[in-house]
Amino acid sequence: MQPKFTKLSLLVATLVLCWSPVSYSREAPADEPHIVFDASTLPALDTDSLRTEAQKQFRTRILIGGAATALLWYGSAHWWKSGMSSDFRTVNEGWFGQNTYTGGADKLGHMYSTYVGTRILTRAFEWAGHDSQTAAWLAAATAWGSMLAVEVGDGFSSHYRFSKEDLIMNTMGTGLGMLLEKNPELDAVLDFRLMYWPSSDARRAGQIDLVDDHSGQTYLLAIKASGIPALRRIEPLRYFELALGYGSRGYEPNLGEERSRHLYYGISLNMAELLGVTAFRDSRGSRTQQVTGGVLEVLQIPGTVALADHRL
Repeated sequence: MQPKFTKLSLLVATLVLCWSPVSYSREAPADEPHIVFDASTLPALDTDSLRTEAQKQFRTRILIGGAATALLWYGSAHWWKSGMSSDFRTVNEGWFGQNTYTGGADKLGHMYSTYVGTRILTRAFEWAGHDSQTAAWLAAATAWGSMLAVEVGDGFSSHYRFSKEDLIMNTMGTGLGMLLEKNPELDAVLDFRLMYWPSSDARRAGQIDLVDDHSGQTYLLAIKASGIPALRRIEPLRYFELALGYGSRGYEPNLGEERSRHLYYGISLNMAELLGVTAFRDSRGSRTQQVTGGVLEVLQIPGTVALADHRL
């Protein structure tokens, strides 16, 4: 029978192996070379690198742990509150049809959420110490994985259902975020933004909500003149953008307003560019300007865009 291996035996063996080379000595025979332990011959220990690596791992765990905590909070507020089912159930929600429950606004909401999550988490993982490429991959995996966990949880919920349409839009949002993170030239040209103005239904019901008031949401793809070298040199053209968008009206929350779906196209102001030559003229590159610019990349301020409307 093999002897039982214990932590004590491991400790003893480790002490013997580590202690004997430096503390045990004997008189060497004349014909045997005398071996002297010289610590100066060992490579120097890079304590700064070890400290940096430990900090990176610690911050990475904080970010992933934060995502897990957010999932637990979401689960307690949605799944467990309404009850869970032992059966995995799915639903065909449709896409942008007239008879879907939000006219497709919720689908763009899924795409937008994972897009913004990927962009923000990339900055977070860079803060943790990862290079830009690794940070982008970690951000995409965290954002997409979190939303996948939400969809799977919905599948086992007694109230919600797993939606393949949501999963596809989550994937598209993550992919767009990765595409722009890995291509700075394209990122300088394109922004994916949300513009919110409370719908009349929401105002009447007193339920002003950026997330659930789908009829107050307009999703915009902005093509920025400032990101195109030939146009950036033209004043004042570089402060304008071509805006293309989509929004539905009269859906959630629905108090009887007629349902409609709309394509938008028009001109918007590049507020980040304008603020760069006004409010941040004397503090270019400051942390405040960077944060403001990041917010303006994903949010369109109402009143800064003129849109024509094509009703579907």
